[in-house]
Amino acid sequence: MTSGTSAARDPRFASLPSWLQRGVADLFPAAGGEAATEPDQALAARLREAERAGRSLRIKLGIDPTGSDIHLGHSILFRKLRAFQDAGHTAVLIIGDFTARIGDPTGKSATRVQLTAAEVEANAETYLVQLGLGQDPAHALLDFDTPGRLEVRRNSEWLAGLDLPDVIDLLGTATVGQMLAKEDFANRYGSGTPISLHEFLYPLLQGYDSVQVQADLELGGTDQKFNVAMGRDLQRYFGQRPQFGMLLPILPGLDGVQKMSKSLGNTVGLQDDPLSMYSKLEKVPDAVVDDYLTLLTDLDLEALPSNPRERQKAMALEVTRQRQGDAAAQQAQADAGRLVAGASGSGAAAAEVPEVSLVSVNFPAKAFYLLSAVGLCASSSEARRQIQGGGVKLDGEKLVDPNQEFPAAAELEGKVLQLGKKTFRRLRV
Repeated sequence: MTSGTSAARDPRFASLPSWLQRGVADLFPAAGGEAATEPDQALAARLREAERAGRSLRIKLGIDPTGSDIHLGHSILFRKLRAFQDAGHTAVLIIGDFTARIGDPTGKSATRVQLTAAEVEANAETYLVQLGLGQDPAHALLDFDTPGRLEVRRNSEWLAGLDLPDVIDLLGTATVGQMLAKEDFANRYGSGTPISLHEFLYPLLQGYDSVQVQADLELGGTDQKFNVAMGRDLQRYFGQRPQFGMLLPILPGLDGVQKMSKSLGNTVGLQDDPLSMYSKLEKVPDAVVDDYLTLLTDLDLEALPSNPRERQKAMALEVTRQRQGDAAAQQAQADAGRLVAGASGSGAAAAEVPEVSLVSVNFPAKAFYLLSAVGLCASSSEARRQIQGGGVKLDGEKLVDPNQEFPAAAELEGKVLQLGKKTFRRLRV
């Protein structure tokens, strides 16, 4: 991954305010020379034009609610959207309730399973809550309260009403060659993997969203350039000023190698409790700590300790603070230290650890069953693997036998069950 820390040194972004430069991987168009004064060629020029006219720019970010959870990897784009809000611009958050039923083919080696409208709407409601609906704006990703700073739109508003002539008109704006130039389609076509015709519609429909909301700029990950550029093409076709495309890096997961993804199990969820969030973050590999600092915080990297461990802790504390508040983050840091230093003694007893009930566990219970029954492992087979791999402790003592039996819940009351170095749960009867 290319770190966003180099953005401020990129001449393409030099004319932009510092809050806008941070973490940016790509901006297009990013004209230099005489064209840098043209509002359709240079974002800085359009910002100045909007300021003179007393209007806010319309900043589009589209999300397809194909799941129920948002993680820190997703939050990078929302943080930039919030920065635009705080600078006085209008965030246009598009809930892709229609496009989610097709599914973005980006990054996929096969056709996505299509969701029902009810599934998509249920996911959309959980997304809005995680983004800050009904929450204190100080700890929310987006500002839902300040008038004029946020529009939430569902693209079924305009896409569900398209008739066949409209669809044919959209299809006529692109060629098969353009679609096959998209890396994901090209790879699948080259390998003989089927591509359904409806998948070609996705970039066009997503681009048509930009027309409908008259976006000045669209935010996306570096894997979304094709889709964002399609929005520019369609705006031109429909006689609008084309939007700018601003792309941000893909956050590596907790393994420091692959992108953060729930399917890979390397995520930090926005709804994680403070201790879990902090514990996961302070174990991030040194090589990607600066990426996390750049993309997930506003901290000055030059002012932080050069010691890798201290840098890790500063990052973990700040990211947790943003989501959970200062007191909860400080408590999480202290509890993580206690659990690591003294999990078998007073440290575990003093730490504030998320609790889990044993009420639904049938005793006597074997160790592998206990882990799955309280939700630390997805299945009994996974629990067995974790115990056999040495990744499970009970009050600091390693569990070595998956079949170790616990006769009654009472003997587990108050003890801390630990999975790996990042997940802790206090057992309660």
